Amino acid sequence: PWWPCMVSTDPELEHHTKPKPRALLYHVQYFGDCPERGYILESNMVPFRGEEQYEQLQQANKQPGNASVPRKFRAQWSEGVGQAREALGLSLDQRMERYSYVYSPDGLRLNPHVVEQLARPPPVEELRPGETPAGEQGAASRLVPSSCRRDGAEVMVQLVPLLQGSGSEERPDSPSDCLDDPKKTERLSGARKELVCQVCEQPAEDLLACEGPCFGMFHLSCLGLTVRPEDKLLCQECTTDIHPCFVCKQTEGPAALGAALRRCYVPNCGKLYHEACARLNPLSVFDQRGLRCPLHTCLSCHLGCRSNGKATKGKMMRCLRCPVAYHVGDVCVSAGSQVVTSTALVCTSHFNAKKGYSHHSHVNVSWCFVCSKGGQLLCCESCPAAFHPDCLNISMPEGSWFCNDCRAGKKPKYQDVIWVKLGTYRWWPAEIRHPRTVPTNIQHLRHQIGEFPVFFFGSKDFFWTHQGRVFPYMEGDRGSRHQKTNIGKVFKNALLEAEERFKETKLKRETKEAQENNKKPPPYKFIKVNRPCGKVQVSTADVSEIPKCNCRPSDERPCGFESECLNRMLLYECHPQVCPNGTRCCNQDFSKRLYPDTKIIKTAGKGWGLICLRDIKKGEFVNEYIGELIDEEECRARIRFAQENNISHFYMLTIDKDRIIDAGPKGNYSRFMNHSCQPNCETQKWTVNGDTRVGLFAVCPIPAGTELTFNYNLDCLGNEKTVCRCGAPNCSGFLGDRPKVITTSEVKSKCLAVKRRKRRSEGKRSEDECFRCRDGGQLVICGKKSCTKAYHLACLGLAKRPFGRWDCPWHHCDVCGRASKAFCQLCPNSFCSAHQEGALQERPPSPSSSSQLCCLEHDLQD
Repeated sequence: PWWPCMVSTDPELEHHTKPKPRALLYHVQYFGDCPERGYILESNMVPFRGEEQYEQLQQANKQPGNASVPRKFRAQWSEGVGQAREALGLSLDQRMERYSYVYSPDGLRLNPHVVEQLARPPPVEELRPGETPAGEQGAASRLVPSSCRRDGAEVMVQLVPLLQGSGSEERPDSPSDCLDDPKKTERLSGARKELVCQVCEQPAEDLLACEGPCFGMFHLSCLGLTVRPEDKLLCQECTTDIHPCFVCKQTEGPAALGAALRRCYVPNCGKLYHEACARLNPLSVFDQRGLRCPLHTCLSCHLGCRSNGKATKGKMMRCLRCPVAYHVGDVCVSAGSQVVTSTALVCTSHFNAKKGYSHHSHVNVSWCFVCSKGGQLLCCESCPAAFHPDCLNISMPEGSWFCNDCRAGKKPKYQDVIWVKLGTYRWWPAEIRHPRTVPTNIQHLRHQIGEFPVFFFGSKDFFWTHQGRVFPYMEGDRGSRHQKTNIGKVFKNALLEAEERFKETKLKRETKEAQENNKKPPPYKFIKVNRPCGKVQVSTADVSEIPKCNCRPSDERPCGFESECLNRMLLYECHPQVCPNGTRCCNQDFSKRLYPDTKIIKTAGKGWGLICLRDIKKGEFVNEYIGELIDEEECRARIRFAQENNISHFYMLTIDKDRIIDAGPKGNYSRFMNHSCQPNCETQKWTVNGDTRVGLFAVCPIPAGTELTFNYNLDCLGNEKTVCRCGAPNCSGFLGDRPKVITTSEVKSKCLAVKRRKRRSEGKRSEDECFRCRDGGQLVICGKKSCTKAYHLACLGLAKRPFGRWDCPWHHCDVCGRASKAFCQLCPNSFCSAHQEGALQERPPSPSSSSQLCCLEHDLQD
């Protein structure tokens, strides 16, 4: 069939054509009430002249028996033909202004002019005797008015056939039918809940609910029935009272886990689990009411360090085959999930690699994700991640092994910037796109559950891939070396585009999170004094042990921060029973909690912060750092829990070797003070009534309305190379790194040192291929500083990786093993001064290289 469309500019390529071997593809957008685009062969396009042209095209294609428009497409086709007829009489500029799609990161949108047209009620036409409406005529099916391009090309309106028969086994009737349309979701959110059969996993309106405890929906035919029974309608599981566990799919009984099944207590859920299976999932909740299964918690929000309350609220899309749920929309849903209805999907964990499909195979990287070096690696069975067992502080496990992210259920999401391995190409930067935002012909390529389209930077191509061939792009990634070839130049541009897109996506994500959390800070319990936990104790001194200062009661502010109080100089707080000034003593700020008025605010790019509401003088007491007092063992346990749950915010500050303040769960306003490399406050450890406490004091005059900051200086545990965003002129770039004041002479010496380090680092950059066989893979690198050679263990005749420093064969004579003086430039053969005579020959220069010395194993004519 044929459909009306218009040639337009591809927003990615910024051109309207794409050359292919022995063919030329045109980028077109389809007329109608649904924004869709794709690439069409030039041979499949004809100029659009009118609606009556369709019958001629069908007869030319030898399809006279199928000349009418399919009933489900008539309204949309008629609307498209009307738009094409109107566009045919317009100029190029008018056509582009009224009918060009609006492209945005969220997807395609119709032109406002078209939206306004669709909102108008259709005109009522009077039909003459014997006439039929335009949408019912048999001369219509799928025309394609095409055209609308600038750059000096003439404007054409053409007809092209709609793509079909592209190899998709379960291809939908329309490209938009299989996609998660947000507008469609919004319309359905207020309507009756869509139902899905638990057997065939197909949505329908004529489903019947099982009246047993499973609350499942079924077709009568899927239950093996033709007529609804007069008594209760029960599924096979409820009839036999044998229910499987929703995780392991085994029924309770001797052959199962030997434990009774527990039902989720959430109304209308009905899922059953073995307790052992449920406890393996961190999203399962066991309380006094029983079990709340993971289907009621968004997995992405849980992994994304959002509050538990938010992860369990809102409308969910639940997997029909396993206990996985996401919030409705594209933000939380894993890429590659098959959306069945607005509340049901099949997640990417059910991807099945097909034999014979090379792009379905799983690929691991050849370097460690921790130290970036090769060697004997422990490879994840689900994603490309690989590690040295020593880098993970574990021994080499037996059998299959999965990384922490895969065990937790972390999946790629739409709009993520990633690295992709396709065919024999190198790891290439790309972006995961939602299927509705890619051209129609890409949507119709063969794919299955778990596969998602990726957009390759640099080359501007699309392809479908899966989790086993992608890993996340990180800030600062450079990839492999790019040669000065055509593909090398494309790869270099791809790196620049990926870096720019990553920063843009990161900024949007942070802005959105800031807007969501702008109402109030994360929950915590406000306390006024430190709370000891576990074995930690608070010391209390006897009054007789507290030192006495020499301040005079006649002073205006005795023991104040501007005075010469001996206790204040020694960082001791005066005691009212010991200090000669009694109640007039001004060195009792900790005990009396004399803090200046402050306010919690939302800062730009740094989360929450704290500002002062009055002027603060230099040296004045600002606040006390308050929280839970924990020991080192509890501190390590909390950090380990935070790392396992992707918690990146820490509020831990060390007092001494036995005690640490954790202001995360409990604290006061000081927990909101941000880091700065040029702070206006500093931490001081004071002795208050025999116990050590941490206070924050102003290091400079602070005007009212200024944000209060202090330098963490590695005192705050858990901040490992976190990017600093203080914006100070002497910013160190990372939390914990001490800022330095650099003079002019130091700048020059530093530049020279950087150049020398750069030369050394550039000279030591290892090669990506074996020096003997010229293939890539897991390589062993030479230990000499000036040597960049790398080898396969098999090419060296070794069974395992050498221990300690290892020099490659290129540095030892092949005859006697002494230090080499003459080297072959094409292989590891080398010779000492005693054996170099006659061992090497000069290879004549070629157009791509100069003359080289090579051993006798190489032919000079090669």
